Amino acid sequence: MKTKHYLTSLFFLACVAFVQAQMTKAASAEGITEYHMANGLKVLLFPDNSAQTITVNITYLVGSRHEGYGEKGMAHLLEHMVFKGTPNHPDIPQELSTRGARPNGTTYYDRTNYYETFNATEDNLDWALDLEADRMVNSYIAAKDLESEFSVVRNEFESSENDPTSVLMDKVINSAYLWHNYGNSTIGNRSDIERVPIENLKAFYKKFYRPDNAVLMVTGKFEVDKTLALIEKKFSKIAKPTTPLRDSHTEEPAQDGEKTVTVSRVGDLQLVSALYHTPAGSDPDYAAMSVIEDVLANEPSGRLYKDLVETQKASSLWSYIPFTREPGFLYINVDVPSDKNADEVQAILKNTLDNLKDNSITQEELDRAKSNLSKQIDQINRNSSYLATYMSEFIAAGDWRLAFINRDRIEAMTLAQVNAAMTKYLIPSNRTSGRFYPTKEPVRVSIPHTTDIAALVKDYKGKEVMSAGEAFDVAYDAIQSRIKGGTLANGVDYGLIEKSNRGNTVTLSFSGRNGDVTSLTNKGMIPRFTAQMLDKGTTTRTRQQIEDELSKLKSSISFRGSNGNIYTTISATEEHLMPAMELMADMLKNPFFDAAELEKLKTAALASLESNKTEPQFLASQRLSEINNSYPKGHPLYAMSIAEQEAAIKSLTVADLKTFYDDFYGLGKSILVGIGNLDAAKLSTFIETEFADFRSKNSYTKISDPHKPVKIINENIITPDKQNAMTLGFMDIKISEDNKDYAALNIASSILGGGVLNSRITERLRQNDGVSYGAGAGFQADSDKADQNSQMYLYAIYAPANYDKVQLGFKEEIARFITDGITQEELDNAVNGWIQGQSVSRAKDNELSSLVNNNIFYDRDMTFQKDLETKVTQLTVAAVNAAIKKYIRTFDKWSVVNAGDFK
Repeated sequence: MKTKHYLTSLFFLACVAFVQAQMTKAASAEGITEYHMANGLKVLLFPDNSAQTITVNITYLVGSRHEGYGEKGMAHLLEHMVFKGTPNHPDIPQELSTRGARPNGTTYYDRTNYYETFNATEDNLDWALDLEADRMVNSYIAAKDLESEFSVVRNEFESSENDPTSVLMDKVINSAYLWHNYGNSTIGNRSDIERVPIENLKAFYKKFYRPDNAVLMVTGKFEVDKTLALIEKKFSKIAKPTTPLRDSHTEEPAQDGEKTVTVSRVGDLQLVSALYHTPAGSDPDYAAMSVIEDVLANEPSGRLYKDLVETQKASSLWSYIPFTREPGFLYINVDVPSDKNADEVQAILKNTLDNLKDNSITQEELDRAKSNLSKQIDQINRNSSYLATYMSEFIAAGDWRLAFINRDRIEAMTLAQVNAAMTKYLIPSNRTSGRFYPTKEPVRVSIPHTTDIAALVKDYKGKEVMSAGEAFDVAYDAIQSRIKGGTLANGVDYGLIEKSNRGNTVTLSFSGRNGDVTSLTNKGMIPRFTAQMLDKGTTTRTRQQIEDELSKLKSSISFRGSNGNIYTTISATEEHLMPAMELMADMLKNPFFDAAELEKLKTAALASLESNKTEPQFLASQRLSEINNSYPKGHPLYAMSIAEQEAAIKSLTVADLKTFYDDFYGLGKSILVGIGNLDAAKLSTFIETEFADFRSKNSYTKISDPHKPVKIINENIITPDKQNAMTLGFMDIKISEDNKDYAALNIASSILGGGVLNSRITERLRQNDGVSYGAGAGFQADSDKADQNSQMYLYAIYAPANYDKVQLGFKEEIARFITDGITQEELDNAVNGWIQGQSVSRAKDNELSSLVNNNIFYDRDMTFQKDLETKVTQLTVAAVNAAIKKYIRTFDKWSVVNAGDFK
């Protein structure tokens, strides 16, 4: 045994030596290390032992910018095709589901990326790296798959065509660019999507999918040396092509003057927007423009927000400035309800922007913007699984280190820099939104092409690496042993887990439940808006002071209210947790209820309803709720119509909110859950002391929502001029999570409509028929033993012309599911995927927090989930098929609503 161990050690050392010979360490900054392989592949490793998951993300330096004539949308279409399989991985969706992975592929201007987040095991990592290496060069890209997939992509195209905001944005961007491909939407052109020859798609794939045009990033819990050896094993066999890659060389000329774009389509909400050409992400002025964007559009401090939303001339606004390799743009969108004056809004928008040259950014605005942006960047950098995909944008823009360089530039930004950039780029002749104004002396800004990024990042080292955190064991017993729980003197139930996270982060939730069905009758929208007003100012702090303090603390606090329930969520760090808790307590105990802030909330809510009045997905869901409503008007669970919601919102007053707050706010049945770098004793003492006398006038009794049969119906709603349709259906099941059949139904629903592109419904409607971009089914189980009000649901998004195919698909697949049942292979894959998926979920603090909270509420612990997993692993085909026959009904026994332009 000793000899065998010695030989194994020698073999491992030899492998490491081989890797070091084949893979060169190139750069390192803030925990990320870059390696180069002989075939040109770049590798980024970011170990994070606290993650308990691994994310593999591969970024190809090809996006819509690289498409030629007749190829618009090809990069995105290819992204879909790469999921169709390889000789070694013929059923990728099945493998992803079996591994419990959380995958996706995305395409943008400068890149395409594919990623999987999965349970941190050596076997899973081996599989993921093998998958990405194989589909780099061996993807089928077959004609038969293109026939079904091009209509799926067209369906995705039609989904964006349904949304006036997306349509206007695409048209404005397209008009802003004369020659550069940034003017073309990544989703592509309909005719190009429909008519692309398979030979062209294969050629595009072979041209750009190659090791010297890719960057592989691995983040999470793994051993560096073993992972390097594994990457070398999987990717070194792929040769570097002899044909060199040549980047695009098109440069966008300076704009000669303002441009005007108008779009006229069915809808209710008016939109006003403006676009300015801006430098590439690697340019120092990009950081300045990011600051300017925050100064203009931040809520509630932004200049445009104050001029347009705070004055209630518009309902909301947002902005966007992509981090691109070549000169990009800043886009600003303003939502204007139909009863407001869009001409006035456009005039104010232009006036505010044009007068910036005479109204320089102040030091206070600069400091606030820098604090806001730094907080956002800091929170991203603390999440290793998200960091992997986040880095794709910077990799595509030239180098991953640009993420840190851009952060540093923002932190070092001066008033002189930001005001110089503002007056340089935010000028009328660089804008697309209004009319063309001829002038004898045009003022232009010429933005230089991206140059020499290698020199920019060459010697960059970055800042001090964040604390790595601990290797947290996500086994059920291990988690339960770490929970410090009990009941405080003021009645708050709590469950706290002290663990070391990357960046010393803390996730915390604090909830309170009060009232009963009688006391909460006829409260309508009041509970929701009362909660939404909590962060809009207190008796001691203005809304702006709250926002500024949160930015300085690099923390987030959010509130959500429903009936007599109030839910608080806090994201902070160990250093700032207690100040954030003090701020939360002030907001929860001392709200100001400012009338102007309430009017802004009402305007935004009404605008949201208005924008959804013609949207198929919203209308289908809304109509189903109304059809299956079983409660009288005024009941806390009554499903209001759109008109009733509008009336309820319009009638809201500050007095209503204050009265509701006085009657229902207080601890009641309260639960505190915290996970991360926290001091359990200190946190418990704070909650016990700070909320010692925080009591509600109405004690809590859960509002019963017992099982009831759905109304069997298949109804159509006509939504004119909408190029996408929605089918949504529900079926009632009288069961709760403690039922002996729960495990079987859970797995059955996964096989019917869950998974990653490989369920029965998805395979039929997307993979085979090619009529739906998104289709599936699921199971929502009731945790309450008394109510047993569970439901199975199904959905599909598709072109209205495919209505009959979708209806037939649902009908036949559900009937086949009931008659034939499942196979052993389906069961094995679903069980393995479910188990690994649950493990991934427990590794994420926000999801684990929800799990602990539910266990406390329903008086159980992690043994419940452990026992459920045991039941799942012991399932047989016969048991699952029996549950299917017992509970699932044919499609004609469901409650279904279809919304679309079926005429």
